[in-house]
Amino acid sequence: MLEEVERWLDRRSWSVADRPLERILAAKRNTKVSVVLPALNEEATVGDIVAVIRRELMTESVPLVDELVVIDSGSTDRTAEVAAAAGARVVARDAILPRIPALPGKGEVLWRSLMVTSGDVVCFVDADLRDFSADFVTGIVGPLLTDPDVDFVKAMYDRPFGDTPGQGGRVTELVARPLLNLHWPRLAGFVQPLGGEYAARRSLLERLPFPVGYGVELGLLVDALHTVGLDALAQVDVGVRKHRHQDGQALGRMAAAIYRTAQLRLSRGHLVRPRLTQFDRGEKGFEPTTYAVDTEERPPMAEIAEYAQRRVA
Repeated sequence: MLEEVERWLDRRSWSVADRPLERILAAKRNTKVSVVLPALNEEATVGDIVAVIRRELMTESVPLVDELVVIDSGSTDRTAEVAAAAGARVVARDAILPRIPALPGKGEVLWRSLMVTSGDVVCFVDADLRDFSADFVTGIVGPLLTDPDVDFVKAMYDRPFGDTPGQGGRVTELVARPLLNLHWPRLAGFVQPLGGEYAARRSLLERLPFPVGYGVELGLLVDALHTVGLDALAQVDVGVRKHRHQDGQALGRMAAAIYRTAQLRLSRGHLVRPRLTQFDRGEKGFEPTTYAVDTEERPPMAEIAEYAQRRVA
């Protein structure tokens, strides 16, 4: 298995510099590219990300991105206004597939985004990135446009924690990487398996179930492996990723959802208790608070009647 991973790393791991923009544009031809930003209270960063993509990748001379959509999942700040002012098309999560009541969670937003985008290639970018570079888009879209055998591409990068290099990605190192190495060792070569920046062919995404919450990245990666095989997956080094970091308790809830997503894929039988109890020190000592762990998954979008009708139209 280790030899297979090493061969994959040599064959399917690249740097953004390996595909100059001119080569990507020449290979694009009639392929339509959609970029989706899932956003919840990201007014501080979403506008800059949208502005960079529009300025560098959506011009007459560089027509790489055809569609830029921000899916607002109920922000209480000015996320929608800022994104629209910067040039994105903003769609409210709850306005998509109103027949199906929306659930909270990032995966829910990504799943619904397939209904309101039309790209042959769909690129997801988190909306909380700082010092955003267009390389995050060109890096992961490039292999899909230049190599017909690649179906799914993750970004890889350094993740500093504050001023400390390489210490971001705590849930990755403590939960996701051990799970993948133990249960899906062919995925052990992915540097950032939980990263929010990845691109895939619509023809693959519409066939995959989407965990509605934090487990979506691990779920999509594992299911893509089983659907198209390791050689159709790839990763590209795009440099450094800077974003806001969550506190330890939020990371605990994320870890629980990811573990549950993994367990669901390992066995469709008995599941662990889908709740997580955490503790805060209060006036009377440590006080417990119990949270539900994301347990819902959306079916492959290809199975949704409205989506099938739209594809026919």
